[in-house]
Amino acid sequence: MSPGLVRTVVTRGLVAILVMAAAFFGTAGTFVYWQGWVYIGIIIGLMLVAVTYLIRNSPELLERRMRTHEKELAQRKVINLSWLVLLGPFVLPGLDRRWGWSDVPAAVVIAAEVVVVLSYGFVILVFRENRYASRVVEVEQDQKVTSTGPYTLVRHPMYLGTTLMYLATPLALGSYWALVPAVTIVPLLVARIINEEKVLERDLSGYREYRERVRYRLIPGIW
Repeated sequence: MSPGLVRTVVTRGLVAILVMAAAFFGTAGTFVYWQGWVYIGIIIGLMLVAVTYLIRNSPELLERRMRTHEKELAQRKVINLSWLVLLGPFVLPGLDRRWGWSDVPAAVVIAAEVVVVLSYGFVILVFRENRYASRVVEVEQDQKVTSTGPYTLVRHPMYLGTTLMYLATPLALGSYWALVPAVTIVPLLVARIINEEKVLERDLSGYREYRERVRYRLIPGIW
């Protein structure tokens, strides 16, 4: 693995943690916010597990996960919009903590934390099955259709794991109100998936046949 990739991974990880801490404790106006500390600890642990796995087993996928430039105009529009609406679940919980809007029982918080861990673990399973699971929508020259593991359930299992984790985050941070902006991830991912499937059908050999075998895109039995 190149030194440049190492620097990118470390830098982005540190920035993500610092931004998260600022969002939680800055809005809460206090460091006495155990849900925020536990969530950050969980995310750090999960990130270390994921990066260690990719370094040992699929460094080329780690490089793909660092790419951020979307070639598709529709995807760039979705991403630009997502920055505006997806910050709510990370900002509102601190405000909720400061003003006491919600009273989420500790048992619910812990259950949500478990969902966060399991969802992230599910995404790591996706990484194990699909070494082309890039952050951006693209088809590489030697890419093949992945149809094993989580891909037997839905055509976009990484987005399923991301959705579950994102929806569990407000409760893990002790806020009911943050669930309101959290649900915006669903229409955003629907828009992303619709365009992504057009790209995959156009550029990835065998994807049309895979789509006929696996009926559901994101949620088994629903869509």
